[in-house]
Amino acid sequence: MRRVIHHADVTLRINGSDHPLTLDTRATLLDVLREELSLTGSKKGCDHGQCGACTVLLDGRRANACLVLAVTLDDVEVTTIEGLADGEELHPLQAAFVEHDAFQCGYCTPGQICSAVGMIAEARAGWPSGVTADLTAPPVLDDDEIRERMSGNLCRCGAYANIVPAIAEVAR
Repeated sequence: MRRVIHHADVTLRINGSDHPLTLDTRATLLDVLREELSLTGSKKGCDHGQCGACTVLLDGRRANACLVLAVTLDDVEVTTIEGLADGEELHPLQAAFVEHDAFQCGYCTPGQICSAVGMIAEARAGWPSGVTADLTAPPVLDDDEIRERMSGNLCRCGAYANIVPAIAEVAR
């Protein structure tokens, strides 16, 4: 039996630049970022959407790049950790992670930061979480709320004691 591989032409808009590509229709965004475009900030942790190391922003909303087929992203703005800084000026969350020493090995850090950017935007848009006390009031990003909203991003080193304050500084 012969195996048929299908390819598709797609233009991915990543960090403000267009990338015309011919891709295997089964390729995940994570694999395309890392293997085709050499954007290695997003990490392959579990490759099952459980650890958050590959978190990127799709039109400003956080997503696990290991679960998204790249060919589905026409007309979607993809932002990776490489696209958050403004030239040499770090994004406020990147700067806060450095200031608070909110990483140890650093493997999860790009996903943590991208997730935090999306999480803050969700909270500012009024989206509740599983621990939001008053669903009629705007969410308050206290430490418990931040922990709940960031629960999809795991840190094997256990740097949460510094991650939460770093996010809180920017969120508040």
